[in-house]
Amino acid sequence: MALKVGDMASVSKTITDNDIRQFAVLVGDYNPVHLDNKFAQKTKFGQRIAHGMLPASLISAAIGNNLPGPGTVYLSQNLEFVAPVYPGDTVTAKVTVKAIRYDKPIVTLATVCYNQNGKPVIKGEAIVKVEELEGTVMGGG
Repeated sequence: MALKVGDMASVSKTITDNDIRQFAVLVGDYNPVHLDNKFAQKTKFGQRIAHGMLPASLISAAIGNNLPGPGTVYLSQNLEFVAPVYPGDTVTAKVTVKAIRYDKPIVTLATVCYNQNGKPVIKGEAIVKVEELEGTVMGGG
């Protein structure tokens, strides 16, 4: 597969209460805004929200599984959390190739996560190193 600027891939997942609770255990973040209904009702969100890094992790899934794909590793990722994700929201992470360095196997990706209403919840940019495997082509430069 030859990568080119404009290539896109996405993954979607409905963020469940169980996902949030398992994520809390996995990373050790027990902030009550994520886990306690009574506490969260008193916040500006009015209800529990997912940990920001939980839906952001879908970006990693889109990169590693789809575009550029297996063997790809992060060099950097910036994230702007622009709206909350609530239990039951379906989040779609979309990655789009913005730039390709042809002297090295490095790709810059626009990264964005949307909720089920098409509202952006996370925006950012990733720089990744693409594993040059047999049969993988970076594209022309």
